[in-house]
Amino acid sequence: MSAYRTIVVGTDGSDSSLKAVEKAAALARDAGATLVIACAYYPADPKDIESAQDALREDAYQITGSAPTYEILRTARERAQAVGTVEVVERAVVGAPVDSLLTLVDEVEADLLVVGNRGLNTLTGRLLGSVPSDAARKSTCDVLIVHTVR
Repeated sequence: MSAYRTIVVGTDGSDSSLKAVEKAAALARDAGATLVIACAYYPADPKDIESAQDALREDAYQITGSAPTYEILRTARERAQAVGTVEVVERAVVGAPVDSLLTLVDEVEADLLVVGNRGLNTLTGRLLGSVPSDAARKSTCDVLIVHTVR
């Protein structure tokens, strides 16, 4: 019997996070585990979205509310299934990425949380924290930080 029965992986739709999804999917496949793919979002006011999209340009996908969340989850599911994962659950969660992921980990009684390393070695990440470092520090289960960005 594998040590991992339920694996949670977070994605924001970026290439980096989708690499983490693929790694988590391979682990879930090999372990015969359920893969829970999570995408955190904040509900947004349409007026705020429009001005933020203008300012953020290619990073605007991170602030546009729940509609893109379901597209991100669909893409992540397809990537996981391409790796061969059998049981995939999609979860859109409201809130900050780390808090949302950790709440979900406890809710589904996950044995492993998988995140990408984006932000881990940046100045902002060192000063303000990053998803991988905060998740590793606060998680109640094992955490795998996948090297998705070098």
